Order: sequence, then C-alpha cells, then structure tokens
Amino acid sequence: MDRVICFLVLSTVPQLVVLADPPVGSLIPTVELVSGHSIIFSGESVRLSCDIEDIHKSNWDYLWFKESEQLAQRGKHLTLWKTKVKDTGKYYCQGTRDTAVGNIQTLKSQPLEIKVDGGLALLRVPPHHCLVGDTLNVTCHVRGTPQLLEVILYRDGVEVMRQQGLSPHLHVINLSLEDNGVYSCRASWDIERQTVSVISDGVPVQVLEVVSEPVLQIVQMGDRITPNMMKLICHHQYNARAPAPPVYYFFYKDNNRLGIATSENHCLVKKTPGEYSCKVKVLKLNISKWSQPKRFGRVQGPQGKMPHRELLSLAPTGVPQAAQPSSHWSTAIPTPDQGLTQTSGPLLKPSQSMPSSLQSTAQSQTLMTETNNLSMESVDMSGMGPSV
Repeated sequence: MDRVICFLVLSTVPQLVVLADPPVGSLIPTVELVSGHSIIFSGESVRLSCDIEDIHKSNWDYLWFKESEQLAQRGKHLTLWKTKVKDTGKYYCQGTRDTAVGNIQTLKSQPLEIKVDGGLALLRVPPHHCLVGDTLNVTCHVRGTPQLLEVILYRDGVEVMRQQGLSPHLHVINLSLEDNGVYSCRASWDIERQTVSVISDGVPVQVLEVVSEPVLQIVQMGDRITPNMMKLICHHQYNARAPAPPVYYFFYKDNNRLGIATSENHCLVKKTPGEYSCKVKVLKLNISKWSQPKRFGRVQGPQGKMPHRELLSLAPTGVPQAAQPSSHWSTAIPTPDQGLTQTSGPLLKPSQSMPSSLQSTAQSQTLMTETNNLSMESVDMSGMGPSV
C-alpha cells in the first residue's frame, strides 16, 4: 500500500482593518459673533465663527445655513458684508469631513439671530436672558451718531426712564419679573435749530428667576416603585449662570421633613395619606423656594407644626416705602446742565421686595438656622431613601 503523506499548509493573510472614526452624531457646533453685533444697521457688516469641540482635532469643513437654506459660503467664518434688511434671520453652521467610510457630518448648531435694521435708531440689549436682581444694560444707537439731547426708554410702549445728555447708554437695575417685555427707545437731537426725534423697533427682553417655584409631583406607579411605595418628584427651573452652585432638595409630609437633604429631585416614601411638599435650596446663593402643598389620600386631623415657609411669610417683607430708593434709574451721572428724570405714576413701580439675602432680620435668622441645620447633616449625593 502506498503511503500518502499530506502536508497542511497554513497561510496567514493579513486582514485589512479600517479604523472607524469616532461617532460625531453627538457633536454640536457653536456659532459665535467675531465682530459686529446681533442687531445692526443696514450697510454695516458682521462676522460669525463656527467652533467644534472635537477632542481628536479633526480637520473639518463648515457649512452655513440661513433658516433652512444652505448658503454658498463655506469655511470656519461667515462674513455678511454691507448687510441689507433681507439678511435678517437665524444662522446655523454644521461640520462636515470626508473619511475612509464616506462623508460624515455633525449636528447643526443652535441658531444665532441677526437683525438688520433699516431705520434711524435701534436698541441693543443683552443677547441672553436676564435674571431677577440683575442690571439690564441697553444702548440706544442712532445712525450717524449725532449729539443726543435726550434718550427715553420704553417697555411695552410705556416710558420707563428718560435721560438727558450725550450718553446713549441706559441701565435698569434690580430687575424683577415685571420687567419682562418689549423694549424700545426714542432719541432726540438738534439739526439746524430744529429738534429731530426717532424711535427704534421693539426688542424683547426676558427676565427669569434664578430658581423657579417648584412643583411637586406624586407618582404611584413606575419602575422600582413597589405597591406600598410612591415617588415624590420636585420639578423646577434652575437658571443660575455657570458655574452654577449645587441644588439641594427637602421633602415634607404634613410639614415634617422626610429624611435628609438630597442632591436629587426625587425620593421614595411609603404610600400613606397626608399633605406633601418639597423645598429647593441653593446654599451659596441663599435662595430657598417652596412648592405648593399637595394632598394624597384622605387627610384627617390637625397637620404638623408650621415649617419655615409659614414663618417666613409672617416675617416683615421689607422696610417702609419712604426709606426705600426707586427701583430703576440710570447710572449715568448728570451734570448741572443735564438732569436725570424718570416718569411718575404707574410707570414707576413701587419699591420691590429686597432679595432674600437682604430681607428682614427675622428672615435672615431663620435662613441662618436652616443653613446650620443643613451643614450639620450628612448630604446624601445619591438620593434620599425612604424615611417616614
């Protein structure tokens, strides 16, 4: 019998490995103003920049859009030369690049709105919202920059303040929610012994609370909620500017606190009848807000002791009006020939309540006591367990 010998030949074929590019679906570019303003006169120019925070430092090309229309210009910067009123709109950018697996793109940026005004006057306001207690700084610009005699600021068509002199800058201090509205300005100057007066278009100004009033939600069914338990959720808006200090949450049943402070806005408690509420507290800003109480089940008998919320409402809320200054005025210093006047009547709001950090001694002592109580407790950063 012939012997058959077989040889097994193993060959190694190098594999072609294509390294996939990092996912870019989560990358969102940012549009910023490089020069100019978001509100400009026709004939002026403005330059925008598109920035992509890419840890891999990839080489990107940039697409530009006005509303939903893609523009012919490409590149990191977009310049609008000698603008016209029709250039008014919202501008976006998007990153794009070619790779071994094809063309990939980022998401579109948030819009940057450019308004081109064809009139003689325009009012420039901050591009972002303001917070309660802030100062609103606005500028009444006039085409050609004549020597101004007087500038008047309006909110929703009602005069807020007037300022005599050359300065076009106006300052509304100690903002409150009542200062939300559409602002415009009127500027006056002399030409050949005649007074000329022009008024700008209206510009919306939004004023927000740092912490809005929380709303308590009671959830009886859901993931990780057993039949004998329910979930308390404390909803609110937090508008503090970065870096924003931490927020702590307190939960109450019949005005008695449940557990300790927590950094999460929810907790699980036993499903028992009672009146529930929550409190949001920002220690570093000395801000504390309560929700309205919400009843669960049939509540019988007297409720628990009065919490700090009721104590605060009984404390004095301000100093006598005669001792308080007006809430709004311009910070420009008038000369003997240039007075600073402000309208009277309903346009001049009554003096506003002072911020919580400057309220009456009774409130300050109450807040100090509560702060000390919180500092003595251990803060559970992962959430509050049931404690009833």
